[in-house]
Amino acid sequence: MTRHWEPGTQYNFGDVVEYQGQHYKIIQPHRSQADWAPNVTPALWGATDDCQPSHQEHHQPPNYGQQQQQPYQQPQQHQDEKHHDYQSGGNQQNQPTKEERETHWYDIDDHRKKQLEVGGGLLAGAALLAGGYKAFKDHDKKEEEKKAQTWALNNWLTEAEQRTERYKREGPQGPATWILNHGKDIPRNAIVIGPEKHWTLYVCRAYYEVRSLEIGKASDAFEKGGVIGYDNDEISLDTYEILVGDMRGLRWVDASGRLDVNRLGARPVEGGREADGKPIYIAKAPHKDAEHPGKVGPHLDCALIPYGGKEKRIEVSLTGFAST
Repeated sequence: MTRHWEPGTQYNFGDVVEYQGQHYKIIQPHRSQADWAPNVTPALWGATDDCQPSHQEHHQPPNYGQQQQQPYQQPQQHQDEKHHDYQSGGNQQNQPTKEERETHWYDIDDHRKKQLEVGGGLLAGAALLAGGYKAFKDHDKKEEEKKAQTWALNNWLTEAEQRTERYKREGPQGPATWILNHGKDIPRNAIVIGPEKHWTLYVCRAYYEVRSLEIGKASDAFEKGGVIGYDNDEISLDTYEILVGDMRGLRWVDASGRLDVNRLGARPVEGGREADGKPIYIAKAPHKDAEHPGKVGPHLDCALIPYGGKEKRIEVSLTGFAST
């Protein structure tokens, strides 16, 4: 029997609830709040005629990367309209524009901030934070700092969701694509870094701190699925992007020390960025009888990998990841 939606409840993938006579299926895992009812939060819930949650769908990994894509059940235009209606609250002026999503919260004027707050511009990020997403090291922040963090987290999540939906509809547009992933279910065509003990390591990235998109590792053996490194710390996350693709169109390029992109001889795969905007790229480096994913960049004199609760410096035998 479908349970009724209630505030103060953690909802995860596969959950279906009833609210005001309508059934809703989870889109974004979160802990519910009184003002986040399913009928006003299409970013979190999707209306459905199916009364029963699909347990099989919940436990099986997403079927990404197949050349023959299954028809998408709900046209993207319709999804965008639903998301737009919620964020704008019926007023298009309250929806964040593409330019605004690329703008720092502190650079938006106060009147516009109020519109975005009312229109739901912070909702997805707030839902992640309420569900326990660790987005920054120092939680003792002023209210405006928290809003800036939530805004940046929200924008990363929105971009990742859009990229993933496009990938599911249209298939891969190149040899490697970042798609949104949750927990320990690893997509079948995730790019393999290599084995570690009895598990396999994959490359992931996730938002952390303002404007920081950090590279790390993923595995179904990890507590939450994803791990990134930042400021000599190792952070576990259950919402992250994972790199999927086809190694026939990719290759590893020898590198060491500071990465000189112009000398790679190939175009590096998009990696991430530091909090100050500096670009970072994917590396794999040897440590403890295994190869680990991590980050390199023009501003780093070595590769950094998350390992053992901190970031490890690997100064020899580094490799840059590039497309052919």
